[in-house]
Amino acid sequence: MPSNSGRIVVLITTPKGEGKRIARALVESRLAACVNVVPGLTSLYWWQGEIQEDQEELLIVKTRADVLDRLVAEVKRIHPYSVPEVVALPILGGNPDYMKWVDEEVRPG
Repeated sequence: MPSNSGRIVVLITTPKGEGKRIARALVESRLAACVNVVPGLTSLYWWQGEIQEDQEELLIVKTRADVLDRLVAEVKRIHPYSVPEVVALPILGGNPDYMKWVDEEVRPG
């Protein structure tokens, strides 16, 4: 099993109404143990030289670093944006039972 440093949280933004579909795909493929879908996000960002404002959803993905490359590839394959946001952050610690569960549910394939 990976150490605590092998566990990560991945943040992904999606267009409004797309989050649950992408979350389900990541959990079904065992690339994530759990994905929280947070609706009602307003994002402002630069795109093609202009400031854009969109209603989005935020995915909070609990997974492991050893599947990150596969997770990014899958998100790029199924996400409607040409450049989807996929940002990984390390998990420094937490409930040992929860961490064990993440380890058991994510499959490196």
